[in-house]
Amino acid sequence: MRNLQGRGRARLRNRAITTVLAAIVLIVGGVSCGEPQTPPPAQKVVRLGSLVPLSGSNGPTGQRVVQAQQMAVKEANEAGGILGHRVELVIKDDACDDGTAVVGANEMVGQDITLSVGGACSKATVPVLKVFRDAGIPMIIPASNSTDLLAPGYDSVFLLSGTSKIEAQRAIGAMGRLGISRVDVVDDGTSFPQTLADAAVASLRKPGSTTSLAAQNTLSQGATSYPRIVASVLREHADMVFFTGYYPEAATLIRDLRAAKYAGKIMLADAGTDPTLFTLLSPAEAEGVYGLTLPLAQFEPRATAWAARYKAAYGKEPGPFTMQGYDAVRLGLNAIQRAGSLDRTAIRKAIASTTPGDVALLSGPARFNPDGTEVNPTFILLQINNGTFALAP
Repeated sequence: MRNLQGRGRARLRNRAITTVLAAIVLIVGGVSCGEPQTPPPAQKVVRLGSLVPLSGSNGPTGQRVVQAQQMAVKEANEAGGILGHRVELVIKDDACDDGTAVVGANEMVGQDITLSVGGACSKATVPVLKVFRDAGIPMIIPASNSTDLLAPGYDSVFLLSGTSKIEAQRAIGAMGRLGISRVDVVDDGTSFPQTLADAAVASLRKPGSTTSLAAQNTLSQGATSYPRIVASVLREHADMVFFTGYYPEAATLIRDLRAAKYAGKIMLADAGTDPTLFTLLSPAEAEGVYGLTLPLAQFEPRATAWAARYKAAYGKEPGPFTMQGYDAVRLGLNAIQRAGSLDRTAIRKAIASTTPGDVALLSGPARFNPDGTEVNPTFILLQINNGTFALAP
């Protein structure tokens, strides 16, 4: 009986100990399990939006712009971010298409971007102006430069690449120095190429111009050949063809002109002056073609070190608009820093009041006119020589 009572007391003691241990496990388990369930403090983020062509025939241009922008974002984060915020780049493909661009812009608004730093095809950039304006989002546009971008009169749009009007004036000046008498101006009917062509024609018709207009023509994007344009050039005895459109059509037109034994000169605008041409043309077809474009890293001493970093990161040389993409991010982050907050109105005012001493840009000093265009933008004249672009003599 005593043994039974002893065994009973032992069982009670063991049960009590088990209960206490279980309680301890629950308490400790509750603490250890509860900690991971508590969400960490949200990291403060500032988002920049880059809406550029990443697919289609203009994809290589947009891809280079984004790569340069990602470099600028990485550098900013490695330096501690901006105003205590980590920087994120929200990237969308506009495919150089107006409808696709509007969809992408609205998605960016939904993702709460503070600033837009995209814009490569004016055709796709023009229709998103209102989307970003209605959301109060300022725009620093690295590549698009059609005067259509200025038509709404928004004070929140800033162009790093001059305007088609200025480019036209520089092109006609270059033609005069090259001794061109008659030029056939060809566009593709879309925003930037057409406004540039119209501005070039207006400059040619000004009193005192040493170059006259032979004809103005519009070709169709994506066509396999342009016999009508070639016939006009030959019929009007133009000693230069100035094509204001993009490089895919430029390559087709150049091939057609060479096949027709056209002996005159060919000049491309900045949308056509792209190294992708060398993959679309034979060396003989490309040789001697001129291109008027914005500053390129290989011809800018201040961009030498940056160009080396870009090549190390991506295995290729920076191309047209690559520096401008990098600069758009740097200018935007500098404006946010000077504004002292993420208030978009304050950021817009900071961009508008930028002076050359505020931020060192690869593409040159930044200062904007009241209409958002850059003061005294730079264009350079190149010529294809032995399979590469070189500064024209």
